[in-house]
Amino acid sequence: MFDGEEGEACRQSMEILAALGKIYGAGRMIPVSSAQVAGVSYKTIGEAGLEYLGDLAKIGAKVRIPTFLNPAGMDREQWRKMKVPPDFAKKQIAVLDAYGKMGIMQSCTCTPYLIGIRPKVREHVAWAESSAVAFCNSVLGARTNREGGPSALAAGICGVTPEYGLHLDENRKAGVVVEVSADLKNSSDFGAMGYYAGEFVKNRHPAFAGVKEAGEGKLKALGAAMAASGSVALFYVKGITPEYAVDENAGHIAFGEKELREVKEKMGVKEKPDLIAIGCPHASIEEIKEVADKVKGKKAACELWVCTAKETKRKADEAGYTAIIEAAGGLVVADTCMVVCPIGDMGHKITAVNSGKAAKYLPTMNKQKVVFGSVDDIIVV
Repeated sequence: MFDGEEGEACRQSMEILAALGKIYGAGRMIPVSSAQVAGVSYKTIGEAGLEYLGDLAKIGAKVRIPTFLNPAGMDREQWRKMKVPPDFAKKQIAVLDAYGKMGIMQSCTCTPYLIGIRPKVREHVAWAESSAVAFCNSVLGARTNREGGPSALAAGICGVTPEYGLHLDENRKAGVVVEVSADLKNSSDFGAMGYYAGEFVKNRHPAFAGVKEAGEGKLKALGAAMAASGSVALFYVKGITPEYAVDENAGHIAFGEKELREVKEKMGVKEKPDLIAIGCPHASIEEIKEVADKVKGKKAACELWVCTAKETKRKADEAGYTAIIEAAGGLVVADTCMVVCPIGDMGHKITAVNSGKAAKYLPTMNKQKVVFGSVDDIIVV
């Protein structure tokens, strides 16, 4: 591949992977079973990114392993209902078409594990989206580094990645233990704890002790927030995650009711939103049901989006949840989210979220004021 025997696109991709391996001291390349590519929204990659993808497609780039995409900047089928500017929509469709020419699955989600892509413990993959990386390493116990968009795409084209970082067991030990005494009631509480812990640990791996119960939805919220407020790609929860490895010299911090209250106050303002956005990371079918139950027979006080994967939206359609949310004035939108959609250019200024990740990114990426709380707190009907 490196010598160009399998085509120019493969040669360029292997050149990227070899350079990464050299930088990080990898001893070899290892096979990966899937790749997840970031850099899908036209809002984040712009004209230069679109040109790069177009050039790769023109020289015959094709993926050789299951490869899928991060959320796009809009729902391809419902962008008019979302009031996305037509010029943006045209560019976004061109981005998706370029990826499609490479044989990449046209499912744009940050929660691939909710649509059946669930690598096993110790299985090696090359994923790029920060919350998916955290979930993959931590909740599933698989192995991936926090890839960039080009390196994940290169792994999809070549089927391998350099063996360094979190692919090696010696690099998977927690350096900070978070002693939890706070009463964590819902996923937004876990998101708030992740926001707090991520700012403290930065790019170290945290381990949480004292958490009484946490299903996948709460762990998803925890990891996503830490990946946004820090650069956390791996965490452990004692007695819950499949692995738990702590360095003997690990530091300790506390997270109690005081820290929970203070971080929530820091994360948002107490103003009336003009957009309520659920699903960062993408909502599960259970989370969509929760919203439908909340708004059934009522009217949302402002625009309401529930962001999810296309496959999950189909389930919501069949279960009647989409119709309930639409009757309340909301939308269930697929393959996009409020963070990578150009909501600031669409007139939105104050967005209510139940996501620690969204609370971190929206002020900088979309110039939004944020209202933060649980689904019960923020869905004003």
